[in-house]
Amino acid sequence: MIYETIVTTADRDGRPHIAPMGVRFEEGFAILAPFRPSATLDNVIATKSAVVNLTTDVRIFAGCVTGIAHDWPTLAADIVPSVRLAAPLAHIELRLAEIVDDQTRPTLRMACVHRATHAPFAGFNRAQAAVVEGAILVSRLFMLPPEKVDSEVAYLQIAIDKTAGDDEREAWLWLMQAIEAHRAKALT
Repeated sequence: MIYETIVTTADRDGRPHIAPMGVRFEEGFAILAPFRPSATLDNVIATKSAVVNLTTDVRIFAGCVTGIAHDWPTLAADIVPSVRLAAPLAHIELRLAEIVDDQTRPTLRMACVHRATHAPFAGFNRAQAAVVEGAILVSRLFMLPPEKVDSEVAYLQIAIDKTAGDDEREAWLWLMQAIEAHRAKALT
C-alpha cells in the first residue's frame, strides 16, 4: 500500500525541503523512491535522514506541485538531523538503512526511528482526496494527454463541489491555475 505523505528533509546547512511523496511501509522500514533529479534524494544522501509527515492540509500537496505556495513552517526533528512540518497530524522520523541505486528512481529503505502524534485524525473528506489526486495529476501534466486530464478533473470536481472547505477550494484553485498555465505555455 502506498500512503500519500509530505516528506521533509534538510540539506547539510539545515535548509528545509518539502515534497509530496508516496511512501510504502514494509517490516518496520519506510520505502521512498524519489525520481532523479531530486532535492529529497540529495538531502537524504547527505544527512542519512528524512521525515514522513501525515497531514490533511492538502494545500501543502497542491502548493508544492504548483509552486504557488511553498513556505510551510517547519521545526527541527526530534531525533534525526532533519525537519518536520510544524503542524502535521503525526510525523515519523527516518534514518537511511539502504540505497538500491537506479538511474531514474533509486529506492531508499529507511528505518523508522521515532514516531509522534500531534493531533487527532478527524476523518476522511472526499475533497481532500480529490486535491491529492489533482496534485498527482498536475505533477504528471507533461506526460498526460489533455483529454485524460480534463476527464479526471471533471470527476474530481464533483467531490470538490460537494465536500470542500475553504482550504480544499484554495488548493483546488491552485491546481486549476497550474493546468491553465501549462496549457498556455504549450501554445507558445
